[in-house]
Amino acid sequence: MALYPLLRPLAFALDAERAHRATIRALKLLPAGRPAAPDPVLSVRVAGLDFPNPVGLAAGFDKDAEAFRQMLGFGFGFVEVGTLTPLSQAGNPKPRLFRLAADRAVINRMGFNNAGQAAALARLRARPRRGLVGVNIGANKDSSDRIADYAAGVSAMTGVADYLTVNVSSPNTPGLRDLQDAGALDALLSAVIEARGAGPPIFLKVAPDLEPAQIDDIARIAIERKIDALIVGNTTISRPTLKSPGRGEAGGLSGAPLKRLALARLRDFRRATGGALPLVAAGGIENGVDAFDRIRAGASLVQLYTALVYRGPGLAREIHGELRRLLALHGFARLGDAIGSEA
Repeated sequence: MALYPLLRPLAFALDAERAHRATIRALKLLPAGRPAAPDPVLSVRVAGLDFPNPVGLAAGFDKDAEAFRQMLGFGFGFVEVGTLTPLSQAGNPKPRLFRLAADRAVINRMGFNNAGQAAALARLRARPRRGLVGVNIGANKDSSDRIADYAAGVSAMTGVADYLTVNVSSPNTPGLRDLQDAGALDALLSAVIEARGAGPPIFLKVAPDLEPAQIDDIARIAIERKIDALIVGNTTISRPTLKSPGRGEAGGLSGAPLKRLALARLRDFRRATGGALPLVAAGGIENGVDAFDRIRAGASLVQLYTALVYRGPGLAREIHGELRRLLALHGFARLGDAIGSEA
């Protein structure tokens, strides 16, 4: 971790996708890390699961469940693998991943590239049940029945995941975000809940690019269908002012420029759910202040990905320390006391 400032220029000399694959290969050479121990100040219980701390690794980093054990050793309270589709697929044409270094951001149009659920399932079955691992489920691009794809993914992964995330928020699979519309979402969640049976909690991952009526519909349906948590959100198709040369690339934008939008959307979902559903915040979280802002706005957990590109693998532990100081400064004995406190 201390070497990351020296290694980053070498990684940045490669195109973004090659650098990412090299990172995964390097991680696989390391021994499995020791999962984070429960922190007396930062631990939190969400959806019946005891999270040792609220800082998680978002889906997209470890798409094929190759390095989740190593990432748990860097202090993450949980790791989410995927997105995994029933069948393997190559994703969109390359290049499809772009660093926007001047903005501390990334644009991607990956398109759910992954080796399929069967390959990941074998690795997940072999893992010791230490540390919390979620599995992010998606649909194949050319599927004739995307709801059936999600149900199949839930059925396949229910025995190996601590929680399952239904991802309907990627902008890089044509038509996928249409599943956030009220009728389609209700049918999807009904099928998913039936497929899950007595399995693990179900989280729903939604986009930040939503209108007020959509937010209210999603909140209502998620509560009616007894979804266990909402992840707010994913990359954005909007474009705030950017400085980097790659700012015109198509795809979803993540990183620092997403911060304001993601926080606003989190507040919208806190209002729409009235605190009836746990919320997981993702998008533009780079430090302990960002994490604390999301927690006070109603998030029980936060997720990182793009910030790791610029800050390195020690970021989770840095955020732990910053969160403890901020909680003490604001008079909170434990993280749970701060959730939703800005209201």
